[in-house]
Amino acid sequence: MKATTTKTKWTLDPTHSELEFKVRHMMITNVKGEFRDFSIGVEGDDITKSIINVLVETASITTNNEDRDNHLKSADFFDVENHKEITFKSTSFKKADDDEFELKGILTIKGISKEVSLEVEFGGINKDPWGNEKAGFSLEGKINRKDWDLNWNTALETGGVLVGEEVKISGEVQFVKQS
Repeated sequence: MKATTTKTKWTLDPTHSELEFKVRHMMITNVKGEFRDFSIGVEGDDITKSIINVLVETASITTNNEDRDNHLKSADFFDVENHKEITFKSTSFKKADDDEFELKGILTIKGISKEVSLEVEFGGINKDPWGNEKAGFSLEGKINRKDWDLNWNTALETGGVLVGEEVKISGEVQFVKQS
């Protein structure tokens, strides 16, 4: 009889996780936003050697401005009626330094898939007061929104454009080890 191996499963703790972005506005400041509804699937004894799948509900975007949020949900940007999800699937997770990693994967927005690279800091593993084993990570990266057909813009009278092309992505994610 063959022994079966059970893989460890790590579940995202949404109350201790966030996925944010920043974009230049009018060439002078950054506008921040976040996606409030996302999930991350990880299976394996070692998170750093596991395949990571991220699913983001595009309609959960918020920038604390209803008009701007509705514009971002429109066909000018994320077109949430036709593209309900953003996905990311890891292709590699390599150690760069003690607690620093480079996470590469395929990011799909509006049906367009491109490889991206994110810097990840491993915060460590610890037990909470209730005995749950948790792992924490911080991530950062940059993408050009035009690579995913997020092209809308308008010129400013004084020169430049209303919305920058570079999008800075950041996240804080915490996982709970399942027994």
